[in-house]
Amino acid sequence: MNPVVGVDIAKGKSEVQAFLDKGKPYGKSFSIKHKREELDAFISFLGEMKSMTGQMPVVILESTGRSHTPIVQCLEGNEILYILLNPIISHQAKKSSL
Repeated sequence: MNPVVGVDIAKGKSEVQAFLDKGKPYGKSFSIKHKREELDAFISFLGEMKSMTGQMPVVILESTGRSHTPIVQCLEGNEILYILLNPIISHQAKKSSL
C-alpha cells in the first residue's frame, strides 16, 4: 500500500482526504481547524493509517502564502514526510492529461 493524505488548505481550516492506495479512499473527507487540539487529532489520524497500512502516509498540500504554516510546523514537529506543492504547478497539472 501507498497511503497518502491530501490537504486542501484554507485560512484557519483545511479539508483532508486520505487514501490507502491509488483510487482507494480511506473514510470520508473531513475538516480540521488550525488549532493545537485539531492538529493533534490529525496526527493521531495519520498514526491510525500507519497502523492499518504499515507505513506513515505522505501528506500532500499546496503552498498557500502563510495559511499552510501551522500544518507544516505540526508535520515537521512530528517528523512526518510531506510534499509542499507550488500552486502554479498543480494548477497546470490539472490542465494536462495525466
